[in-house]
Amino acid sequence: MSPWLTVVGIGEDGWAGISRDARRALLAADAVYGGERHLALLPPRIRARRVAWPKPFSIEPVLRESGRAVCVLASGDPMLFGVGATLARHLTARDLRVLPAPSSISLAAARLQWAVQDVVSVSLVGRPLASLNAQLHRGARLVVLSSDGATPAAIAALLTARGFGASRISVFEHLGGAEERRIDARADDWTHPSVAALNLVAIECKGDPAGLPLTPGLPDDAYRHDGQLTKRDVRAITLARLAPAPRELLWDVGAGCGSIGIEWMRAHPSCRAIAIEADQGRQRLIEHNRDALGVPGLQLVEGEAPAALDGLPAPDAIFIGGGVTVPGVLDACWSRLRQGGRLIANAVTIQSEAVLFTWREQHGGELTRIGVAQAEPLGAFDTWRQALPITLLHARKP
Repeated sequence: MSPWLTVVGIGEDGWAGISRDARRALLAADAVYGGERHLALLPPRIRARRVAWPKPFSIEPVLRESGRAVCVLASGDPMLFGVGATLARHLTARDLRVLPAPSSISLAAARLQWAVQDVVSVSLVGRPLASLNAQLHRGARLVVLSSDGATPAAIAALLTARGFGASRISVFEHLGGAEERRIDARADDWTHPSVAALNLVAIECKGDPAGLPLTPGLPDDAYRHDGQLTKRDVRAITLARLAPAPRELLWDVGAGCGSIGIEWMRAHPSCRAIAIEADQGRQRLIEHNRDALGVPGLQLVEGEAPAALDGLPAPDAIFIGGGVTVPGVLDACWSRLRQGGRLIANAVTIQSEAVLFTWREQHGGELTRIGVAQAEPLGAFDTWRQALPITLLHARKP
């Protein structure tokens, strides 16, 4: 039995650019769903019922068509930031087939003669501009799917503000169509407040800054904080024990300025994190830091553990940076942690350290004492200034 739903990738060249299989599917369809722009590209001989996507967007109308011959139109490759990937999460291979066209990213790379495997793709469609911050590194080549006609100007301003004003920007309007146009300029010399709404931005990052490293343990001055910050060396050790992996979820309990959750998410684009913080001033610091460091998707829960943990999805890892002496916090976190998950808790005071010792006797785990000293002037000489030692509990749930 053939799939009832076919997702057809279509470019700006419309009907002329799609494959024979795609044409057959559209000619045989009872209904065709898509954006109004895509539906308008179809010739009159397509007799199927044409249905524009609802606002707000939802795939529910398509799913209700199960059993009929239905097509969905999508830009370029439907599996690249497209509706094809959304539908695939709800349907099996028996129900769904995808017929892609060249993506706008592939077309832009061809125009620029960039190797696609060396390009970083970023979508700003429905996503904050701050998502770009994590990708800014000297020499990086980025291809950005714009949200609207004002996106290129916003990108140019962001690059300039971050020290990448010398970056080369190429904006492609209506890629692959009769109205295709290309605009090239430096970021700090961008003079187009608005371009065509359908556009893509290619960036070759140039400038003085090298960008922040990809390894855990960002410089302390990368964060705004009020002193409640897991310092750089301890943060690197803590992240190594947390061991972020793709698609995993972290709870950062007593998040302070958000540094652990932020660096967890910077480890891989699919890593997710929830920062739980009760202090309002620190909540605002988290909001600033997550945007400045390119992970605006970090979820902030305003409240104090353990009560603030109610209703949150079960995590793969938990970091407790503050509040281990609050009754019930450690036990509540342990009970909610997935099997095989990791729990890391840091203690500075004698009282919090005693809590970790007692908890370890009941549940097991490893204890590590971390001592870091830095050389500082002492008169005409130098001496070691010892930071407060940190006791780290690392436990894996059976």
